[in-house]
Order: sequence, then C-alpha cells, then structure tokens
Amino acid sequence: MLQRLLVYLLSSLCLCAQAADLRLVTGDDYAPFTGQALPEGGMLTQVVRAALQQSNIASSLDWQPWKRGYLKTLRGDYDATFPYVRTPQREEEFLYSEPLFIAEQHIFSRAGEVIEVDDVPSMQGRRLCYPLGWQPPPIIQQLVDDGQLNRHSPAGLHECARLLLMGRDDFFISDRRLGETALRLTGEPIERFRRSNSAINRSTLHLIVPRSHPQAAVIIAQFNQGLAQLRASGDYQRMLERHQQQGESATP
Repeated sequence: MLQRLLVYLLSSLCLCAQAADLRLVTGDDYAPFTGQALPEGGMLTQVVRAALQQSNIASSLDWQPWKRGYLKTLRGDYDATFPYVRTPQREEEFLYSEPLFIAEQHIFSRAGEVIEVDDVPSMQGRRLCYPLGWQPPPIIQQLVDDGQLNRHSPAGLHECARLLLMGRDDFFISDRRLGETALRLTGEPIERFRRSNSAINRSTLHLIVPRSHPQAAVIIAQFNQGLAQLRASGDYQRMLERHQQQGESATP
C-alpha cells in the first residue's frame, strides 16, 4: 500500500513540471531491438516510448553511436538511454528500470564448427567478434583478459555476421533473436551457420537514467509504472510478436 502511494505521489509531482520532452538516446544496428531502419525504430524502442506514453510522458529520441550516446547520457545531455545490461560499473552511475526484455545469449559460429558454452578449450585461440561498447559475459571477458581469446570489435553485429561468413572471425555471441536477425541480413541461408545448443548466460535489458539526474528516481518510477501497464494490457507481448513476425518475413 505504501509503495503504491509513493508511486502515486511521484507520478503527481514529477515530470509534469518538466517543460521539455524526456530526452532519449539509443544506438543503431541492434536489430530487432533498436535500429533506425526498423519499424518503430525497433522492438524495444517501441516498448520504451509506449511505456512512457502510458505514464503521459512525452519523449524525443536521438540516435548516436553507442559509446557516444552512453557518455552523453552520463554527463546530462540526455535523460535516459536504452537498452543496457547490468554491470557493476554501470550500477554505480545509473538507475535501472524494470527489465525491458530477458535475453539468452548464444554462441554463433559457422556450420560444422562446434563451439559450445561448456567447452572452453573450443574457444581458446579463436577470434571473437563482439561489437564496440558491448559487455561480454564474464567467462568470455576472462578469456579475453587472459589472452586466450582474441576480441575484434566492429561497430555492430551485422558486421560480425559478415566477418563470420568471410572467415575473418570465428564466432560471435548475442541474444538468439539478435544473432538470427544479423545472420538473415547477410542474405545467406541460415544453414550456413550454427547456434550453440545452450545459452552462455541470461541477461536483462533496461532503460537507464544517470544517478546524478535530479529526477532520476522519479523517471524510473514512472517508467516502471507505464511498463507494468503495458504488460498488463497485453500490448507488450503483442509488440514483441509483431516485431518477430516482421523479422521473419523480412528479406535483405
């Protein structure tokens, strides 16, 4: 009861006093989650803006390279950015929303080259493609830090899929939907690639607001309220299903 009263009071106070739209920023080439060429800017772009609308919060959206958008949000040029996984460093600097999406990360390699999560030796000495600004799972980061795995960091996952096809890199790691979308966009049959049988880890994607923002807690509370309403209405699930269908029917 007390929690509901707090949310109500925050909702009453908060962004009504804010004259300008809530300033959002995200990055490109993260299909199906975000992308300037995708319908509605991508699945999670639509979810974020719809959740804000549920709380009667107007928003504007800019597109920036991932690292630049993140840093500009941290210094106050934007109010919030998305979608980001939790890391200890980020949690020191940002407040997190409730999860926008639960992602299961898999290893993607060429067909015939078996690289599995529970077979660390199969990764050693290989070339990992992992986009700039992305945070690898802990076990992978440790292999990179120990010099047992070579990381190559292009701008986006589509480039990783292309480099995998060319034999320039050996594998990449991503959420199943992200990885399969990137592979389809190469124009090659999906049978030319392999996805690991099990997930390397599960992670949640979030909207984040700098702790230094004077209304950070209020923004997160109102956003979470809107997201909960979106889920309760069934609109959240319908958005995910619609974007998945569009991805399956898309041709390069």
